[in-house]
Amino acid sequence: MATQSVMQDEYGPDWPLGLIVVTSPGTPVSIMSLVDSASVNAPNTATTAGTAGEYEYSPSVQQIFFQAVKAGASHGVQNNTGNIYIVRKGVQGAGNRDDYGAMIFTLAPGANLFLSSAPLERNKFSPYRYYIDADNANDAALVTLLIA
Repeated sequence: MATQSVMQDEYGPDWPLGLIVVTSPGTPVSIMSLVDSASVNAPNTATTAGTAGEYEYSPSVQQIFFQAVKAGASHGVQNNTGNIYIVRKGVQGAGNRDDYGAMIFTLAPGANLFLSSAPLERNKFSPYRYYIDADNANDAALVTLLIA
């Protein structure tokens, strides 16, 4: 697989986060892992002046688009082998594919999901709250944020 571009485009209107790959099923991966691996800009992370990579504000989004695909054998993408799970890491429980209290949605191979707030509302999501898990190693999700 070729090296992925990593966009630091928190002002949008679209922000491709890249192909988020689950290398170890049962261990969720943050959808922000490629653009902020240490979660420096997460709303629940304490900040200090001058921290490298720190945004002025933690990003918030109107929609998150998930596509349940993985890297193709020679180029492009192909459908995953198994399901992808959109989860929230909680303060209790595993927050993974077996923690039904943390599960937001299940995506079958090749399926898509728009996680959206009401279009004219000011409700927004923090992308740091969402992780993906998978049934199989190296299954993935292509994730894009839409910022209002």
